[in-house]
Amino acid sequence: MTAAVMAAHPLADRHALITGAARGIGAAIARQLSAAGACVTLLVRDAARAEAVVRTLSGPHAVVVADITDASALQRACREAMAAFGPVDILVNNAGSAVSAPFLKSDAALFSRMLAEHLMAVVHAVQVVLPPMLERGRGQIVNVASVAGLAGAPYITAYSAAKHAMLGLTRSLAQEVASRGVAVNAVCPGYTDTALVTDAVARIVARTGRTAAEAEASILAEAGQSRLVTVDEVAAAVLVLCTAPPGAPTGQCVVLDGSADGSVAS
Repeated sequence: MTAAVMAAHPLADRHALITGAARGIGAAIARQLSAAGACVTLLVRDAARAEAVVRTLSGPHAVVVADITDASALQRACREAMAAFGPVDILVNNAGSAVSAPFLKSDAALFSRMLAEHLMAVVHAVQVVLPPMLERGRGQIVNVASVAGLAGAPYITAYSAAKHAMLGLTRSLAQEVASRGVAVNAVCPGYTDTALVTDAVARIVARTGRTAAEAEASILAEAGQSRLVTVDEVAAAVLVLCTAPPGAPTGQCVVLDGSADGSVAS
């Protein structure tokens, strides 16, 4: 492979597995990693919803299906991906949902659901793909967290707690495997231009009678953001982490907060 080809396709011969890849941030990550030369496996809950994403990919790809809260189904899907394209070089844990509720109306089921999606799904996927990474002495694990996992926010206690747990896992696992060639990092976007925000705006409009623009402005103001983060910005941050050279920092949290220049927190 020539230097020019390597520069244009830095992830050539790499297998990337992306959870929650049927829309939004996951779909954008799939497109950017595919454009960088990776062989991409989309792990989705509904194969039909992944069809539109598949048509945008420029290289080899596959689709595997699992509910990430079902440990056995998730691990089976990870093994199916490895059977199709070989060991996973890049794992992006993106799947998950956000639920808002006052703390006193956040029952045990809600906390369990958020932890299942944002912590235990990561654990179960990593437990499958990590051993081959360690055997080969290389690998990238990127967890899509949230600024809510760094600072917290009202009415999302369960979600925020689960994202804090994800970041704790990221930092601890990074230290454990750094000497064996595997990097573990996270990206922490603020409110991002996805269906989750669109739905939140719609709920505010329905509850308060505000316009959609006013509802969005209130969300951004509460979060201290000047604008929504774009899915392509999140995907670009993931791509940078996935193309980092051996020995690059690990255990990092790349913050995308909708400000003019963003920031990086360790």
